[in-house]
Amino acid sequence: MSNNFCSVCLLKSKAVKNLQNSELDLLGESCVQAIFEPGETIFKQGALSSNIIYLQTGLVKLTIKGPHRVQIMRLKKAPSYLGVPTTMGDKINHYSAVAVERSSACFIDINTFKELLKVNPAFSYEIMLELCRNELEQYQRCVKLVQNQVYGRLATNLLIFSEEIYNSNEYDLPLNRNDLADLVCTSRETVSRLLADLTQEEIIEVNGKHIRILDTERLQTISEKG
Repeated sequence: MSNNFCSVCLLKSKAVKNLQNSELDLLGESCVQAIFEPGETIFKQGALSSNIIYLQTGLVKLTIKGPHRVQIMRLKKAPSYLGVPTTMGDKINHYSAVAVERSSACFIDINTFKELLKVNPAFSYEIMLELCRNELEQYQRCVKLVQNQVYGRLATNLLIFSEEIYNSNEYDLPLNRNDLADLVCTSRETVSRLLADLTQEEIIEVNGKHIRILDTERLQTISEKG
């Protein structure tokens, strides 16, 4: 971990860009940056939390331990804030965040974060907007999980990787088959079979973890109707 000089940081969030110099100095005094390799836990469900985490770079998976298994709720790409509702609301992490790719994150003392929310309305507004976007995205994901068949859920996530995470029709899957199955709430065998079906129908091309989307329109139709 290392101290973070927020005033000269090139990876400021939209919210932090609204802070005055004195407020940036205050933030820097209570902010520590850490690097996480794939598979490393950024914060753990059930642990006490005294920090808000700002994911500067990288990709993480958010997981919740249920009665029978650990469930992947969603993936979060930088830049984004992690743990705001759980830290502000209960001081205990209600889920875990695990690095999927090499990631950097800043740990901000909760008391400093609360003080900045009080004194800087523009900062508060941007934080509120991010929380609203996250909530709406989670609602949409819940609808997909409940109303779509697994074929549609897999197509949806392949499109999310393409359009929201990597901005390309070609990418390397950041998850193994077990994690991908967990993300779409099915078995590893079913994911492998459906990927083979999509390949046979020439909708995608699969080479190990490398995915190439050949027919975005058909994949979108499966996502919407599957």
